[in-house]
Amino acid sequence: MKITASADPAVQHATQALAVGLFETTEWVPTGPLADLNSALADEIGAVIAEGDFRAKKNETLVLYTQGRLAARRVILVGLGKAEQLSLDSIRQAAATAATKARDLGLSELSVLMFGHDREGIGTDKAAEAIAEGAALGSYAFRELKTEDTNVRPAIERLVVVAPGAPAPGTIEMSLRIGNVIAESTIVARDLINRPANIATPSHIVAAAQDIAAGTGLECHVLDKAKMASLGMGLLLSVNQGGNEPAQMIILEHNADRTDLPCVALVGKGITFDTGGISLKPAQGMEAMKGDMGGAAAVLGAMRAVALLGLPLRVLGLAPVTENMPDAQATRPGDVVRSLKGLTVEIISTDAEGRMILADALTYSGKYQPDAIFDIATLTGSRIIALGDHAAAVMGNDDLITRLTAAGEATGERVWPLPLFEAYGEQLKSEVADLRNVGGREAGSITGGFFLSRFVPENTPWVHIDIAGLSLTEKATPYVPKGGTGFGVRLFVEMLRHWKANA
Repeated sequence: MKITASADPAVQHATQALAVGLFETTEWVPTGPLADLNSALADEIGAVIAEGDFRAKKNETLVLYTQGRLAARRVILVGLGKAEQLSLDSIRQAAATAATKARDLGLSELSVLMFGHDREGIGTDKAAEAIAEGAALGSYAFRELKTEDTNVRPAIERLVVVAPGAPAPGTIEMSLRIGNVIAESTIVARDLINRPANIATPSHIVAAAQDIAAGTGLECHVLDKAKMASLGMGLLLSVNQGGNEPAQMIILEHNADRTDLPCVALVGKGITFDTGGISLKPAQGMEAMKGDMGGAAAVLGAMRAVALLGLPLRVLGLAPVTENMPDAQATRPGDVVRSLKGLTVEIISTDAEGRMILADALTYSGKYQPDAIFDIATLTGSRIIALGDHAAAVMGNDDLITRLTAAGEATGERVWPLPLFEAYGEQLKSEVADLRNVGGREAGSITGGFFLSRFVPENTPWVHIDIAGLSLTEKATPYVPKGGTGFGVRLFVEMLRHWKANA
Protein backbone atom coordinates (compact mmCIF):
# COMPACT_ATOMS: atom_id res chain seq x y z
CA MET A 1 0.00 0.00 0.00
CA LYS A 2 1.33 3.45 -0.93
CA ILE A 3 0.74 5.88 1.95
CA THR A 4 1.15 9.65 1.70
CA ALA A 5 0.00 12.80 3.48
CA SER A 6 -1.89 15.84 2.21
CA ALA A 7 -2.50 19.29 3.65
CA ASP A 8 -5.55 19.83 1.38
CA PRO A 9 -8.66 21.35 2.95
CA ALA A 10 -11.00 18.42 3.53
CA VAL A 11 -13.73 19.77 1.24
CA GLN A 12 -11.25 20.17 -1.65
CA HIS A 13 -9.51 16.80 -1.34
CA ALA A 14 -10.32 14.61 -4.33
CA THR A 15 -10.58 10.90 -3.56
CA GLN A 16 -12.84 7.90 -4.04
CA ALA A 17 -13.66 7.99 -0.33
CA LEU A 18 -12.80 10.20 2.64
CA ALA A 19 -13.01 8.49 6.03
CA VAL A 20 -14.04 10.72 8.91
CA GLY A 21 -13.81 9.68 12.55
CA LEU A 22 -16.53 10.86 14.92
CA PHE A 23 -16.91 10.53 18.68
CA GLU A 24 -20.05 9.18 20.30
CA THR A 25 -22.20 12.06 21.59
CA THR A 26 -25.83 13.10 21.98
CA GLU A 27 -25.16 16.69 20.89
CA TRP A 28 -22.75 16.91 17.97
CA VAL A 29 -21.17 20.32 17.48
CA PRO A 30 -18.72 20.15 14.57
CA THR A 31 -15.61 22.32 14.50
CA GLY A 32 -12.71 22.84 12.07
CA PRO A 33 -12.61 20.54 9.02
CA LEU A 34 -15.64 18.58 10.29
CA ALA A 35 -17.71 21.76 10.32
CA ASP A 36 -16.58 22.55 6.77
CA LEU A 37 -17.51 19.06 5.57
CA ASN A 38 -20.90 19.13 7.28
CA SER A 39 -21.67 22.57 5.85
CA ALA A 40 -20.75 21.49 2.32
CA LEU A 41 -23.03 18.46 2.75
CA ALA A 42 -25.92 20.66 3.87
CA ASP A 43 -25.79 19.28 7.44
CA GLU A 44 -26.20 15.68 6.27
CA ILE A 45 -23.71 14.40 8.86
CA GLY A 46 -25.56 16.26 11.59
CA ALA A 47 -28.87 14.89 10.32
CA VAL A 48 -27.85 11.21 10.42
CA ILE A 49 -26.52 11.73 13.95
CA ALA A 50 -29.67 13.56 15.08
CA GLU A 51 -31.90 10.84 13.60
CA GLY A 52 -29.88 8.09 15.29
CA ASP A 53 -28.89 6.50 11.98
CA PHE A 54 -25.25 6.89 13.03
CA ARG A 55 -24.36 6.92 16.71
CA ALA A 56 -20.56 6.78 16.33
CA LYS A 57 -20.28 3.63 18.39
CA LYS A 58 -16.79 2.19 18.21
CA ASN A 59 -16.06 0.94 14.66
CA GLU A 60 -19.60 1.67 13.41
CA THR A 61 -19.68 2.88 9.79
CA LEU A 62 -22.02 4.74 7.47
CA VAL A 63 -21.36 5.73 3.84
CA LEU A 64 -22.58 9.07 2.49
CA TYR A 65 -22.51 9.88 -1.24
CA THR A 66 -21.51 13.47 -1.83
CA GLN A 67 -23.16 13.98 -5.25
CA GLY A 68 -20.53 16.52 -6.25
CA ARG A 69 -20.85 18.64 -3.12
CA LEU A 70 -17.29 17.68 -2.13
CA ALA A 71 -14.23 16.75 -4.15
CA ALA A 72 -14.44 13.34 -2.45
CA ARG A 73 -17.02 11.00 -4.04
CA ARG A 74 -17.95 9.36 -0.73
CA VAL A 75 -17.63 10.09 2.97
CA ILE A 76 -17.22 7.06 5.23
CA LEU A 77 -18.24 7.92 8.76
CA VAL A 78 -16.38 5.80 11.33
CA GLY A 79 -17.33 5.66 14.99
CA LEU A 80 -14.58 6.31 17.53
CA GLY A 81 -16.66 5.57 20.60
CA LYS A 82 -16.39 7.75 23.70
CA ALA A 83 -13.81 10.53 23.46
CA GLU A 84 -12.37 9.83 26.92
CA GLN A 85 -11.66 6.22 25.94
CA LEU A 86 -9.73 6.97 22.75
CA SER A 87 -6.38 5.15 22.57
CA LEU A 88 -3.78 4.39 19.94
CA ASP A 89 -5.37 0.99 19.50
CA SER A 90 -8.83 2.44 18.92
CA ILE A 91 -7.27 4.74 16.28
CA ARG A 92 -5.79 1.64 14.62
CA GLN A 93 -9.14 -0.10 14.77
CA ALA A 94 -11.02 2.85 13.26
CA ALA A 95 -8.51 3.17 10.40
CA ALA A 96 -8.73 -0.56 9.77
CA THR A 97 -12.52 -0.42 9.79
CA ALA A 98 -12.46 2.37 7.21
CA ALA A 99 -9.99 0.46 5.01
CA THR A 100 -12.07 -2.71 5.21
CA LYS A 101 -15.20 -0.78 4.26
CA ALA A 102 -13.42 0.86 1.32
CA ARG A 103 -12.12 -2.54 0.16
CA ASP A 104 -15.62 -4.02 0.42
CA LEU A 105 -16.86 -1.18 -1.78
CA GLY A 106 -14.27 -2.17 -4.39
CA LEU A 107 -12.26 1.05 -4.04
CA SER A 108 -8.57 1.29 -4.86
CA GLU A 109 -7.88 4.39 -2.81
CA LEU A 110 -8.90 5.80 0.55
CA SER A 111 -8.23 9.07 2.30
CA VAL A 112 -8.51 9.50 6.04
CA LEU A 113 -9.10 12.86 7.70
CA MET A 114 -6.59 12.90 10.56
CA PHE A 115 -8.20 12.15 13.91
CA GLY A 116 -7.04 11.53 17.45
CA HIS A 117 -4.01 13.78 17.10
CA ASP A 118 -5.50 16.46 19.34
CA ARG A 119 -6.10 14.12 22.28
CA GLU A 120 -3.86 14.34 25.31
CA GLY A 121 -0.95 11.91 25.21
CA ILE A 122 -1.32 11.03 21.52
CA GLY A 123 -0.24 13.84 19.20
CA THR A 124 0.17 14.03 15.43
CA ASP A 125 3.06 11.60 15.01
CA LYS A 126 1.52 8.75 17.00
CA ALA A 127 -1.91 9.27 15.45
CA ALA A 128 -0.51 9.24 11.91
CA GLU A 129 1.49 6.09 12.63
CA ALA A 130 -1.53 4.33 14.09
CA ILE A 131 -3.73 5.31 11.13
CA ALA A 132 -1.19 3.97 8.63
CA GLU A 133 -0.65 0.78 10.59
CA GLY A 134 -4.34 0.11 11.12
CA ALA A 135 -5.35 0.81 7.53
CA ALA A 136 -2.63 -1.44 6.09
CA LEU A 137 -3.40 -4.28 8.50
CA GLY A 138 -7.16 -3.90 8.08
CA SER A 139 -7.01 -4.22 4.31
CA TYR A 140 -5.04 -7.49 4.51
CA ALA A 141 -6.50 -10.72 3.18
CA PHE A 142 -4.66 -13.95 2.37
CA ARG A 143 -5.72 -14.81 -1.19
CA GLU A 144 -2.58 -16.10 -2.88
CA LEU A 145 -3.86 -19.69 -3.17
CA LYS A 146 -7.39 -18.93 -4.42
CA THR A 147 -8.03 -19.39 -8.15
CA GLU A 148 -11.81 -19.15 -8.51
CA ASP A 149 -12.83 -16.57 -5.92
CA THR A 150 -14.25 -13.93 -8.28
CA ASN A 151 -15.99 -11.98 -5.53
CA VAL A 152 -12.82 -10.99 -3.70
CA ARG A 153 -12.26 -7.26 -3.53
CA PRO A 154 -8.64 -6.16 -4.04
CA ALA A 155 -6.69 -4.51 -1.25
CA ILE A 156 -6.53 -0.72 -1.11
CA GLU A 157 -3.59 0.45 -3.22
CA ARG A 158 -3.31 4.03 -1.98
CA LEU A 159 -3.94 5.70 1.37
CA VAL A 160 -3.76 9.45 1.93
CA VAL A 161 -3.88 10.97 5.39
CA VAL A 162 -5.44 14.42 5.12
CA ALA A 163 -4.14 16.80 7.78
CA PRO A 164 -5.13 20.39 7.03
CA GLY A 165 -3.35 22.81 9.33
CA ALA A 166 -1.03 20.13 10.71
CA PRO A 167 2.78 20.19 10.38
CA ALA A 168 4.26 19.89 6.90
CA PRO A 169 3.21 16.70 5.10
CA GLY A 170 6.85 15.57 5.02
CA THR A 171 6.89 15.41 8.82
CA ILE A 172 3.70 13.34 8.93
CA GLU A 173 4.96 11.09 6.15
CA MET A 174 7.84 9.93 8.34
CA SER A 175 5.29 8.64 10.88
CA LEU A 176 3.21 7.13 8.09
CA ARG A 177 6.27 5.29 6.80
CA ILE A 178 6.99 3.84 10.25
CA GLY A 179 3.40 2.63 10.59
CA ASN A 180 3.48 1.12 7.11
CA VAL A 181 6.82 -0.67 7.69
CA ILE A 182 5.50 -2.21 10.90
CA ALA A 183 2.25 -3.27 9.20
CA GLU A 184 4.01 -4.74 6.16
CA SER A 185 6.40 -6.65 8.44
CA THR A 186 3.43 -8.05 10.35
CA ILE A 187 1.89 -9.07 7.02
CA VAL A 188 5.10 -10.93 6.13
CA ALA A 189 4.60 -12.98 9.30
CA ARG A 190 0.89 -13.48 8.57
CA ASP A 191 1.61 -14.82 5.10
CA LEU A 192 4.13 -17.34 6.43
CA ILE A 193 1.65 -18.56 9.03
CA ASN A 194 -1.26 -18.74 6.59
CA ARG A 195 0.63 -20.81 4.04
CA PRO A 196 -0.04 -24.53 4.46
CA ALA A 197 2.74 -26.79 5.69
CA ASN A 198 3.27 -28.40 2.29
CA ILE A 199 4.33 -24.94 1.06
CA ALA A 200 5.77 -23.32 4.20
CA THR A 201 8.32 -26.06 4.82
CA PRO A 202 11.57 -25.48 6.74
CA SER A 203 13.37 -24.69 3.49
CA HIS A 204 10.60 -22.23 2.56
CA ILE A 205 11.02 -20.38 5.85
CA VAL A 206 14.79 -20.27 5.29
CA ALA A 207 14.26 -18.84 1.79
CA ALA A 208 11.89 -16.22 3.22
CA ALA A 209 14.53 -15.20 5.76
CA GLN A 210 17.13 -14.92 3.02
CA ASP A 211 14.78 -12.77 0.95
CA ILE A 212 14.16 -10.50 3.95
CA ALA A 213 17.90 -10.16 4.48
CA ALA A 214 18.51 -9.36 0.81
CA GLY A 215 15.84 -6.66 0.87
CA THR A 216 16.88 -4.99 4.12
CA GLY A 217 20.63 -5.36 4.57
CA LEU A 218 20.36 -7.88 7.40
CA GLU A 219 23.07 -10.51 7.59
CA CYS A 220 21.71 -14.04 7.26
CA HIS A 221 23.41 -17.27 8.27
CA VAL A 222 21.87 -20.73 8.23
CA LEU A 223 23.10 -23.73 10.21
CA ASP A 224 22.34 -26.97 8.40
CA LYS A 225 21.67 -30.33 10.04
CA ALA A 226 25.28 -31.47 9.77
CA LYS A 227 26.56 -28.31 11.43
CA MET A 228 24.02 -28.57 14.24
CA ALA A 229 24.98 -32.21 14.78
CA SER A 230 28.64 -31.29 15.01
CA LEU A 231 27.81 -28.62 17.59
CA GLY A 232 25.76 -31.06 19.64
CA MET A 233 22.23 -29.71 19.24
CA GLY A 234 20.71 -33.02 20.26
CA LEU A 235 17.36 -31.64 21.46
CA LEU A 236 16.61 -29.79 18.24
CA LEU A 237 17.67 -32.70 16.06
CA SER A 238 15.66 -35.20 18.10
CA VAL A 239 12.49 -33.38 17.03
CA ASN A 240 13.58 -33.55 13.41
CA GLN A 241 14.17 -37.32 13.33
CA GLY A 242 10.74 -38.10 11.90
CA GLY A 243 10.60 -35.14 9.54
CA ASN A 244 10.72 -35.14 5.76
CA GLU A 245 13.12 -32.17 5.55
CA PRO A 246 16.30 -31.62 7.56
CA ALA A 247 16.15 -29.11 10.39
CA GLN A 248 17.83 -25.72 9.91
CA MET A 249 18.66 -22.77 12.15
CA ILE A 250 18.15 -19.27 10.78
CA ILE A 251 20.29 -16.46 12.19
CA LEU A 252 19.52 -12.87 11.16
CA GLU A 253 21.71 -10.00 12.39
CA HIS A 254 21.06 -6.26 12.42
CA ASN A 255 24.14 -4.08 13.01
CA ALA A 256 26.19 -7.25 13.27
CA ASP A 257 29.49 -5.38 13.57
CA ARG A 258 28.29 -2.83 16.16
CA THR A 259 29.65 -4.30 19.37
CA ASP A 260 29.30 -0.83 20.93
CA LEU A 261 25.49 -1.10 20.84
CA PRO A 262 23.19 -2.96 23.24
CA CYS A 263 22.56 -6.46 21.89
CA VAL A 264 19.10 -8.05 22.04
CA ALA A 265 18.36 -11.59 20.83
CA LEU A 266 14.93 -12.72 19.61
CA VAL A 267 14.43 -16.49 19.41
CA GLY A 268 11.32 -17.92 17.70
CA LYS A 269 9.93 -21.44 17.61
CA GLY A 270 9.67 -22.69 14.03
CA ILE A 271 7.75 -25.97 13.95
CA THR A 272 6.36 -25.86 10.41
CA PHE A 273 3.88 -28.62 11.21
CA ASP A 274 3.26 -30.33 14.53
CA THR A 275 1.61 -33.74 14.49
CA GLY A 276 2.77 -34.30 18.05
CA GLY A 277 5.19 -36.93 16.80
CA ILE A 278 4.77 -40.37 18.36
CA SER A 279 2.63 -38.65 21.03
CA LEU A 280 0.16 -38.01 18.22
CA LYS A 281 -2.34 -35.17 18.50
CA PRO A 282 -6.08 -35.74 17.94
CA ALA A 283 -7.14 -35.34 14.31
CA GLN A 284 -9.70 -32.62 15.08
CA GLY A 285 -8.10 -29.22 14.59
CA MET A 286 -4.70 -30.59 13.63
CA GLU A 287 -4.75 -28.50 10.45
CA ALA A 288 -4.10 -25.45 12.64
CA MET A 289 -0.69 -26.87 13.49
CA LYS A 290 0.65 -25.20 10.36
CA GLY A 291 0.76 -22.15 12.65
CA ASP A 292 3.20 -23.73 15.10
CA MET A 293 5.94 -21.65 13.49
CA GLY A 294 4.25 -18.42 14.59
CA GLY A 295 7.16 -17.58 16.87
CA ALA A 296 9.67 -17.89 14.04
CA ALA A 297 7.39 -15.83 11.77
CA ALA A 298 7.20 -13.10 14.44
CA VAL A 299 10.98 -12.99 14.72
CA LEU A 300 11.44 -12.76 10.94
CA GLY A 301 8.84 -10.01 10.66
CA ALA A 302 10.30 -8.07 13.59
CA MET A 303 13.82 -8.32 12.15
CA ARG A 304 12.55 -6.93 8.84
CA ALA A 305 11.06 -3.90 10.60
CA VAL A 306 14.11 -3.40 12.82
CA ALA A 307 16.33 -3.23 9.74
CA LEU A 308 14.07 -0.96 7.68
CA LEU A 309 13.63 1.43 10.61
CA GLY A 310 17.38 1.45 11.25
CA LEU A 311 17.05 0.98 15.00
CA PRO A 312 20.23 1.89 16.92
CA LEU A 313 20.67 -1.56 18.45
CA ARG A 314 22.40 -4.79 17.63
CA VAL A 315 19.55 -7.25 17.18
CA LEU A 316 19.75 -10.99 16.56
CA GLY A 317 16.92 -13.14 15.24
CA LEU A 318 17.25 -16.89 15.71
CA ALA A 319 14.69 -19.33 14.34
CA PRO A 320 15.16 -23.09 14.53
CA VAL A 321 12.86 -24.66 11.91
CA THR A 322 11.73 -28.28 11.55
CA GLU A 323 8.65 -30.46 11.24
CA ASN A 324 7.53 -32.72 14.08
CA MET A 325 6.40 -35.94 12.39
CA PRO A 326 5.97 -39.62 13.35
CA ASP A 327 7.78 -42.35 11.45
CA ALA A 328 10.09 -45.27 12.14
CA GLN A 329 12.99 -42.91 12.86
CA ALA A 330 11.04 -40.54 15.10
CA THR A 331 12.04 -39.92 18.69
CA ARG A 332 10.07 -42.06 21.17
CA PRO A 333 8.65 -41.20 24.58
CA GLY A 334 11.20 -42.37 27.11
CA ASP A 335 14.22 -41.59 24.94
CA VAL A 336 17.00 -39.54 26.53
CA VAL A 337 18.87 -36.96 24.44
CA ARG A 338 21.73 -34.59 25.18
CA SER A 339 21.39 -30.85 24.67
CA LEU A 340 23.89 -28.34 23.31
CA LYS A 341 24.36 -27.18 26.90
CA GLY A 342 25.23 -30.72 27.94
CA LEU A 343 22.14 -31.40 30.03
CA THR A 344 20.32 -34.66 29.31
CA VAL A 345 16.57 -34.65 28.80
CA GLU A 346 14.12 -37.52 29.19
CA ILE A 347 11.40 -37.12 26.58
CA ILE A 348 8.07 -37.84 28.23
CA SER A 349 6.02 -36.38 25.38
CA THR A 350 7.17 -35.84 21.83
CA ASP A 351 4.37 -33.26 21.61
CA ALA A 352 6.40 -31.00 23.90
CA GLU A 353 8.77 -30.37 21.01
CA GLY A 354 8.82 -26.57 20.90
CA ARG A 355 10.80 -26.29 24.13
CA MET A 356 13.28 -28.82 22.76
CA ILE A 357 14.23 -26.80 19.70
CA LEU A 358 14.18 -23.53 21.64
CA ALA A 359 16.44 -24.94 24.35
CA ASP A 360 19.33 -25.50 21.93
CA ALA A 361 18.66 -22.17 20.20
CA LEU A 362 18.75 -20.32 23.53
CA THR A 363 22.03 -21.97 24.43
CA TYR A 364 23.46 -21.12 21.00
CA SER A 365 22.41 -17.46 21.36
CA GLY A 366 24.97 -17.15 24.17
CA LYS A 367 27.67 -17.22 21.46
CA TYR A 368 26.73 -13.62 20.69
CA GLN A 369 26.81 -12.48 24.35
CA PRO A 370 23.45 -10.67 24.17
CA ASP A 371 22.39 -8.21 26.85
CA ALA A 372 18.87 -9.66 26.81
CA ILE A 373 17.09 -12.62 25.24
CA PHE A 374 13.41 -12.99 24.37
CA ASP A 375 11.98 -16.24 23.10
CA ILE A 376 8.52 -16.44 21.56
CA ALA A 377 6.60 -19.65 20.92
CA THR A 378 3.22 -21.27 20.46
CA LEU A 379 4.25 -23.43 23.39
CA THR A 380 1.38 -24.68 25.55
CA GLY A 381 -2.37 -25.16 25.40
CA SER A 382 -2.29 -24.26 29.08
CA ARG A 383 -1.76 -20.61 28.12
CA ILE A 384 -5.11 -20.60 26.34
CA ILE A 385 -6.85 -21.98 29.42
CA ALA A 386 -5.14 -19.45 31.69
CA LEU A 387 -5.45 -16.24 29.64
CA GLY A 388 -7.84 -16.88 26.75
CA ASP A 389 -7.58 -14.70 23.64
CA HIS A 390 -6.41 -11.50 25.24
CA ALA A 391 -2.81 -11.79 26.43
CA ALA A 392 0.37 -13.78 25.93
CA ALA A 393 1.93 -15.37 28.99
CA VAL A 394 5.39 -14.09 29.94
CA MET A 395 7.93 -15.44 32.40
CA GLY A 396 11.43 -14.41 33.35
CA ASN A 397 13.28 -11.19 34.15
CA ASP A 398 11.06 -8.55 35.77
CA ASP A 399 12.72 -5.57 34.06
CA LEU A 400 12.29 -7.12 30.62
CA ILE A 401 8.68 -8.02 31.41
CA THR A 402 8.10 -4.37 32.31
CA ARG A 403 9.40 -3.34 28.89
CA LEU A 404 7.16 -5.89 27.16
CA THR A 405 4.13 -4.86 29.19
CA ALA A 406 4.52 -1.22 28.12
CA ALA A 407 4.95 -2.27 24.49
CA GLY A 408 1.89 -4.51 24.76
CA GLU A 409 -0.28 -1.69 26.03
CA ALA A 410 0.85 0.55 23.15
CA THR A 411 0.30 -2.07 20.45
CA GLY A 412 -2.68 -4.00 21.80
CA GLU A 413 -0.53 -7.17 21.88
CA ARG A 414 -0.80 -7.51 25.63
CA VAL A 415 1.24 -9.76 27.90
CA TRP A 416 0.67 -11.03 31.43
CA PRO A 417 3.33 -12.40 33.81
CA LEU A 418 3.35 -15.87 35.35
CA PRO A 419 5.74 -16.95 38.14
CA LEU A 420 8.80 -19.14 37.77
CA PHE A 421 9.23 -20.27 41.36
CA GLU A 422 11.92 -22.91 41.91
CA ALA A 423 9.23 -25.22 43.23
CA TYR A 424 7.91 -25.66 39.70
CA GLY A 425 11.21 -27.27 38.79
CA GLU A 426 10.30 -30.24 40.99
CA GLN A 427 7.79 -31.29 38.34
CA LEU A 428 10.60 -31.67 35.79
CA LYS A 429 12.77 -34.04 37.84
CA SER A 430 13.70 -37.27 36.07
CA GLU A 431 14.90 -40.58 37.45
CA VAL A 432 17.16 -41.26 34.45
CA ALA A 433 18.23 -37.83 33.12
CA ASP A 434 18.93 -34.29 34.27
CA LEU A 435 15.30 -33.30 33.64
CA ARG A 436 12.09 -34.30 31.86
CA ASN A 437 10.64 -32.29 29.00
CA VAL A 438 7.18 -32.02 30.61
CA GLY A 439 6.00 -31.75 34.18
CA GLY A 440 2.40 -32.94 34.02
CA ARG A 441 -0.89 -31.06 33.52
CA GLU A 442 -0.57 -28.71 36.47
CA ALA A 443 0.94 -25.30 35.63
CA GLY A 444 1.80 -26.49 32.12
CA SER A 445 2.72 -23.04 30.78
CA ILE A 446 4.94 -22.36 33.76
CA THR A 447 6.79 -25.67 33.67
CA GLY A 448 7.35 -25.13 29.94
CA GLY A 449 8.93 -21.79 30.75
CA PHE A 450 10.89 -23.29 33.61
CA PHE A 451 12.30 -25.95 31.27
CA LEU A 452 13.54 -23.21 28.93
CA SER A 453 15.09 -21.28 31.82
CA ARG A 454 17.55 -24.13 32.31
CA PHE A 455 19.09 -23.42 28.89
CA VAL A 456 19.44 -19.63 29.03
CA PRO A 457 23.06 -18.47 28.96
CA GLU A 458 24.28 -17.78 32.47
CA ASN A 459 23.66 -14.29 33.90
CA THR A 460 21.72 -13.18 30.83
CA PRO A 461 18.32 -11.49 31.39
CA TRP A 462 15.66 -13.51 29.57
CA VAL A 463 11.91 -13.63 29.01
CA HIS A 464 9.78 -16.40 27.54
CA ILE A 465 6.62 -15.37 25.64
CA ASP A 466 3.96 -18.06 25.18
CA ILE A 467 1.64 -17.15 22.27
CA ALA A 468 -0.21 -20.46 21.91
CA GLY A 469 -3.68 -19.72 20.51
CA LEU A 470 -2.68 -16.17 19.51
CA SER A 471 -0.74 -16.95 16.33
CA LEU A 472 -3.87 -18.16 14.48
CA THR A 473 -7.34 -16.87 15.23
CA GLU A 474 -10.90 -17.79 14.30
CA LYS A 475 -12.24 -14.49 15.66
CA ALA A 476 -11.69 -11.55 13.34
CA THR A 477 -11.17 -8.07 14.82
CA PRO A 478 -10.87 -4.79 12.90
CA TYR A 479 -7.20 -5.15 11.96
CA VAL A 480 -6.73 -8.89 12.58
CA PRO A 481 -8.70 -11.08 10.14
CA LYS A 482 -9.21 -14.81 10.63
CA GLY A 483 -6.04 -16.80 10.15
CA GLY A 484 -2.46 -15.80 10.90
CA THR A 485 -2.14 -12.78 13.16
CA GLY A 486 1.58 -12.03 13.17
CA PHE A 487 1.34 -11.59 16.95
CA GLY A 488 4.69 -10.53 18.33
CA VAL A 489 6.00 -8.46 15.43
CA ARG A 490 4.51 -5.19 16.61
CA LEU A 491 5.19 -6.07 20.25
CA PHE A 492 8.91 -6.59 19.61
CA VAL A 493 9.31 -3.56 17.36
CA GLU A 494 7.59 -1.24 19.82
CA MET A 495 9.78 -2.49 22.66
CA LEU A 496 13.01 -2.21 20.65
CA ARG A 497 12.17 1.28 19.38
CA HIS A 498 12.18 2.52 22.97
CA TRP A 499 15.00 0.32 24.26
CA LYS A 500 17.43 3.06 25.28
CA ALA A 501 14.72 5.34 26.59
CA ASN A 502 13.68 2.58 28.99
CA ALA A 503 17.22 1.59 29.98
